[in-house]
Amino acid sequence: MVERGVALTGPSNQYFERLVISRNSKKLFKNLNSDMKGANILIESLLKENVEVIFGYPGGSVLPIFDCLYDAPVKFILPRHEQAAAHMADGYARATGKVGVCLATSGPGATNLTTGIATAYMDSIPMVAITGQVKTSLIGNDAFQEADITGITRSITKHNYLVKDARDLARTIKEAFHVARTGRPGPVLIDIPVDVQQQDTEFVWPDEVAIRGYKPTYFGHPGQIKRCAKIITSAKKPVIYAGGGVISSGAYQELKELAEKIQAPVTMTLMGLGGFPATHELSLGMLGMHGTAYANHAIMEADLIIAIGARFDDRVTGRIDAFAPNAKIIHIDIDPSSISKNVRVDIPIVGDVKHVLGQLLEEIKVACDTSSWLKIVEGWKKKYPLAYKDKKRISPQYIMEEIYEITKGEAIITTEVGQNQMWAAQWYKYTHPHTFISSGGLGTMGFGFPASMGAKIGCPEKTVFDIAGDGSIQMNIQELATCVCNKINVKVAILNNGYLGMVRQWQELFYKKRYSYTCISGPDFVKLAESYGAVGIRVTKKEEVRKAIEKAISIDNVVFIDFHIEQEENVFPMVPAGEAINRMIGGMA
Repeated sequence: MVERGVALTGPSNQYFERLVISRNSKKLFKNLNSDMKGANILIESLLKENVEVIFGYPGGSVLPIFDCLYDAPVKFILPRHEQAAAHMADGYARATGKVGVCLATSGPGATNLTTGIATAYMDSIPMVAITGQVKTSLIGNDAFQEADITGITRSITKHNYLVKDARDLARTIKEAFHVARTGRPGPVLIDIPVDVQQQDTEFVWPDEVAIRGYKPTYFGHPGQIKRCAKIITSAKKPVIYAGGGVISSGAYQELKELAEKIQAPVTMTLMGLGGFPATHELSLGMLGMHGTAYANHAIMEADLIIAIGARFDDRVTGRIDAFAPNAKIIHIDIDPSSISKNVRVDIPIVGDVKHVLGQLLEEIKVACDTSSWLKIVEGWKKKYPLAYKDKKRISPQYIMEEIYEITKGEAIITTEVGQNQMWAAQWYKYTHPHTFISSGGLGTMGFGFPASMGAKIGCPEKTVFDIAGDGSIQMNIQELATCVCNKINVKVAILNNGYLGMVRQWQELFYKKRYSYTCISGPDFVKLAESYGAVGIRVTKKEEVRKAIEKAISIDNVVFIDFHIEQEENVFPMVPAGEAINRMIGGMA
């Protein structure tokens, strides 16, 4: 039995009281063989896709859908802004591995989703965004609240649809979920005119999906696998470079087995954190612009790089013509367009990394001797450790260490974007996949707070922390209301330095400390949290840090912890833009 009531959309705020329905014994709609309205077909199709929660905001062009949702056995979360709905669906997908779903009306409702859709697209996150549209007869006439959302999102979706006939709805929804979750995952948009939502037709759920031209390759070419195994066994200085594809394909066990079998150190991209245990002796942590010095040195000195589910983005490679000059490169990725896109590749292998690593592990018979190489890497770890000065003031690195110790590394960490994001990436040791959730490719400020809410809804048993800056948190701070009303008890650690910290850091280092419009005066975060019915804690002394974190975790409510850190605290190490990744500045913060 599934209990269902409407939170915040009915005449009261009593949750899950209105409808008790058995998915096995009853249908939401009386007779699925008789004609149904398009809106009913949409909801029944979502139920067939096992959608458990929808994040969305009502409006004129989706009123038929919302009328249907009133009695539907699906949890609905009403944010206070459509952008937050997309980020919540994204966070839910990253934490659970399922497809996230968001819903908005036409025009500005749909365009408000675009930042969240682009965020999911850049990081290959499975999501289905559903938008309302004006009547089919009005499309193209500049009708009230009309926007060409399929045209607008063409470059930031894996695929999108404009459905002009209710008879196509069920097939479209099944296709959309299939496309979103298979191959290289990504967001799919479905635009549904309001008259299509009201149109009557027979509900026919397709048995299978057959999309012409869409056939992802899951297994690597046997010949390439053999070549790959041969070059691995002859390498003296191999490095495994793992990205978000390891997590999305569920290949973390195979990655660990490969690293241990060939005794190769492993470095991860921002999106790959958690794909390989940070506490493992072979872990090099994150590489790139704010990666560990020893990871960057290892990449530059390697004779073989095994790139797994990563895309060689500019924050990883630095100056491309100076990247890994002595290394042969194996690149494993399910997306053929990613291979050799940014750097030359010696052995390309197209396929799902979980399957390809399984093939590779079977093919590798003799492990390479890397003992001398591992001693060199260990020397770099000792010479260039991540470190910060012990100060009387509160250090953000210390805050991250304390959160890690108190949660025993078992929390889900989401981040905003900027210095807070990098400190969270460097100083919390991620040992499990799906526990680090951050906007990597697009770098979306305002992402972390709503994403933490989606993660908490998907994993209610987990402690969820959003690591925020005082600039980023204000971009979707209205979602405090959503948290309180729905009892989504996330914890938010605000690293408050009174600046747009990462931009200020660049101005300090490269623009002679000309802090042009980066000083940001924020609200009293404690009073603001309390005004929404949440809890606020202010921390101004180092000795208060641990107690504040423990108190926040113990409180059965949303908690903002306002940590006052030094204004000119910097993230180090740092590779200046356009430099090779072994030319870092600032070994210690």
